[in-house]
Amino acid sequence: MLVFLNGAMVERDAARISAFDAGAQHGIGLFETMLAREGVLFRAERHVRRLVESARELGLSDSLRVEPLVEAVHHVLERNALAAARMRLTVTGGDLNFLHSGGRPARDPTILISAQPPTIYPEAFFEQGVVVMVADPRATPFDPFAGHKTIDYWRRIRVLQQVGAAGGSEALWFTVTNHLASGSVSNVFLVRDGTLLTPFARGEEVAGALRAPVLPGIQRETVIELAEGLGLAVERRMLAIEDVFAAEEIFLTNSSWGVLPVRQVEAHVVGRGAPGPITAALRRRWLDLVGEAPPAS
Repeated sequence: MLVFLNGAMVERDAARISAFDAGAQHGIGLFETMLAREGVLFRAERHVRRLVESARELGLSDSLRVEPLVEAVHHVLERNALAAARMRLTVTGGDLNFLHSGGRPARDPTILISAQPPTIYPEAFFEQGVVVMVADPRATPFDPFAGHKTIDYWRRIRVLQQVGAAGGSEALWFTVTNHLASGSVSNVFLVRDGTLLTPFARGEEVAGALRAPVLPGIQRETVIELAEGLGLAVERRMLAIEDVFAAEEIFLTNSSWGVLPVRQVEAHVVGRGAPGPITAALRRRWLDLVGEAPPAS
């Protein structure tokens, strides 16, 4: 397995970063996970553009450019000869002590790109839906880093560990104002009366509202486009736990799952307790769009 590290292709076991890298020292970094099917990357430019914009906004780096990074991700996919892959682009602050740099972004961030075979999930996840829990921690609109895909995932992974031990597959996060935000590693959609409801994401807030601490997911964006193509209404709004309990269908989106149905939120059974027709239709459309054949029925 070859990885891209700061402009060079190296063997996976030979890839090394500095012990003083700002990612290792201070957790300063961003990442993107991308999907490849039949040797083709799905919406790589949108993923990379999101990272580059976050790097500028958060003061990580002003030197990143979308086109060369997309080209590098393609190169890693080709060199590893993987038709289907899970691609990860990670950018950290580089070998620089941010505390003594006058607040300036690192001139040379660390850039790491890796390719791995995609994670295979049980078909039961998609045929029956999954169980989700409510996370104890809360997302806050007062955190300027919330809604960006930073490498600071410890709290989310810890919640997933706890959820997995309790028999769940994902956790729903609410804000400090008790509004639905997202999953630990996903965006959330509710279906009610034929309309898709989803929390505001970063950059979508209405004038005068608190900043949304929700990542504007690429698959979230894709599903919204697919839903509108089917003539479904999509509403971005503030949602409470009562909206979750009133939903006829719930599903999650990310680049690994695509569209993942939820059959139960803790003890509450969603709808009929099985994937609903709108979720199923959107999953079929998503699979077709990314070039992945649906499983044989």
